[in-house]
Amino acid sequence: MNRLEGKVALITGAGSGIAKAASRLFAEEGARIVVAEIDRSRGLATERMVKEAGGEALFVETDVTNEESAKRAVAATVERFGKLDVLYNCAGGSTAEDALVTEVDMAEWQRTMSLNLLGPILMCRHGIPRIVEAGGGAVVNMSSGAALRGASPAHIYTTAKGGILSLTRALAGTFAKNNVRVNAICAGRILTERITSRYGTPERQGPVVDMQDAAGRVKEYPFWVGSPEDIARIALFLASDESRMITGAGIPADGGRSAY
Repeated sequence: MNRLEGKVALITGAGSGIAKAASRLFAEEGARIVVAEIDRSRGLATERMVKEAGGEALFVETDVTNEESAKRAVAATVERFGKLDVLYNCAGGSTAEDALVTEVDMAEWQRTMSLNLLGPILMCRHGIPRIVEAGGGAVVNMSSGAALRGASPAHIYTTAKGGILSLTRALAGTFAKNNVRVNAICAGRILTERITSRYGTPERQGPVVDMQDAAGRVKEYPFWVGSPEDIARIALFLASDESRMITGAGIPADGGRSAY
């Protein structure tokens, strides 16, 4: 449908998971893709994947928690493609070391907050002015269903993703006058490589035992578990002009777990 025809999209964490799926999908819809990824081999693989599919792509080695690195990624985007229309802040994730606030190692606090909240802040800090220069566009942030309902024992991840929702609303209100829309996706359990290696699948538990049996939760919430492509399609809608009336929203994509 070419829903992103002529647009330039910078996608963080694009070497794997949801962001990798989004890189392919956005390119199929006409966007030129900047693959912002800290892992060089994975980033180059995604760049190659997009090109082999007939799209245009540029890999930029990026640590979103480092301001100079974030700034360079945005600068490289504009240098190569002349503008920035879409910023998809997808780099992030939790770890098994996250824990109750009364027990968590504060080093885990720093790591989780830096990756999941500081990273998007830095990318928006340097990316939004370029989107404004381009005449407007879209920012899509990755939050989590945990931000809508709370998650235990992952208190730090929950806090960071809750911060993403507040950041999203603040940015949406501030930059609406500049034709910049900012929205967030509150995802459920998405079967990325990182998640399946940690938790397994709903049918087979992984090495980390979840607080409840995943198969039981799927029976109660049959749409709670999804694929990276499921979330990439939502991000595509939010990045495209089809969602021009939506800004400041946190879109639940968690099979209803945060609703009932």
